[in-house]
Amino acid sequence: MHCLLRSMGRKVNDFMYESYFNMTHTPFVRDVPVDQLYISPAIDEALGRLRYVADRQLFAVITADAGCGKSTLLRKFQSSLPTDQFILLYISDSKLTPRWLYKGMLDQLGMEAKFYRGDSKRILQRQIEIIRNVDHKKVVCILDEAHLLEKETLEEFRFLLNYRFDSMSPLALVLVGQTELWDEKLKLKRYAAIRQRIDMYCTLPHLDRAETEKYIQAHITYSGCGQEIFTSGAIDEIYKGSSGTMRMINRICEKCLLYAYQQSKRLIDDHMVKFVEEHEMLNGGEHT
Repeated sequence: MHCLLRSMGRKVNDFMYESYFNMTHTPFVRDVPVDQLYISPAIDEALGRLRYVADRQLFAVITADAGCGKSTLLRKFQSSLPTDQFILLYISDSKLTPRWLYKGMLDQLGMEAKFYRGDSKRILQRQIEIIRNVDHKKVVCILDEAHLLEKETLEEFRFLLNYRFDSMSPLALVLVGQTELWDEKLKLKRYAAIRQRIDMYCTLPHLDRAETEKYIQAHITYSGCGQEIFTSGAIDEIYKGSSGTMRMINRICEKCLLYAYQQSKRLIDDHMVKFVEEHEMLNGGEHT
């Protein structure tokens, strides 16, 4: 009788599947080094667009379904910006208000925010001018999880861009969120004023079957394992079970490696993947 992995209550490393498969690094984890990440064609295209946005100081929106590569894109983008030319501000707060937006930006610039957001905005604008004209750097601000924000906070981005009678933008702004940021907010009439200011819009699709295989292989290569682990049939099943989302591919592959170790199997086929999906994925609950 098979024993469910989740019922055993042990940590991943307790199974030591890395040693079993002769791995020097753990694959399918969130902290894979940036230079080892799999960059899909869609992410590569979005990366090029974000670099253009940063250089031209534009306003961009990036959306994707959960687990489809937003974090990968942002990590790669951050690493690609020369620190002698750009200052990157990153804010992720689902309860963000305009006042705390300015505080978050000023904190990262080493400045003290004021109680009134208008005062904080003026301090921010002066500091950005110093950065641009004295330090000769460009500021890029990324607001993550933007689909959770209220209209008032999103509107503040438009106000922040209103600088010198629209003759120039003081910084590059990037809103990043799940698909509903565009479909359920920015496309609506009441967000028209914000939408009209957007210079670039990108959405990241799910991986297709070929990209799923390349994604899995990139992680296995990173692990240092010099052997084939997943059969073609297994990859077919992983693609089907994950719907091409990177996060789900990671979870399925990780649980398959644990199960293969437990069963003393060196090769993972489609039957093993199906078993893992049926018994280890919380009855589909991990797809959310």
